[in-house]
Amino acid sequence: MAVSTPLVVGFLLGPLALGGVLIGSVVSGVFLAFTMTNSGAAWDNAKKYIETGAFGGKGTPIHAAAVMGDTVGDPFKDTAGPAINSLIKVLNTISIVFVSAVVVYALFV
Repeated sequence: MAVSTPLVVGFLLGPLALGGVLIGSVVSGVFLAFTMTNSGAAWDNAKKYIETGAFGGKGTPIHAAAVMGDTVGDPFKDTAGPAINSLIKVLNTISIVFVSAVVVYALFV
């Protein structure tokens, strides 16, 4: 999808629509990646803090909830958040490579 989206939008709707897709992906993607990375780290650190003895420590329902939060937080901070940055980079790279063809062969300019 990261490769085909800029091509389909560029050739069908033109370079201005492609620019809109790129601006939208950067603006929304950067903030989503920041949010996912930071919230994942916060969940991980909350579990570590509870395991030091805060709020009753290990074996409490609070610790069980923190472990569940860490189960979601680890993929957020390690994979999903950084992957959005790669997605933005692929969208922009494909657009730069094909921009001259999009300008010449776009259906609606």
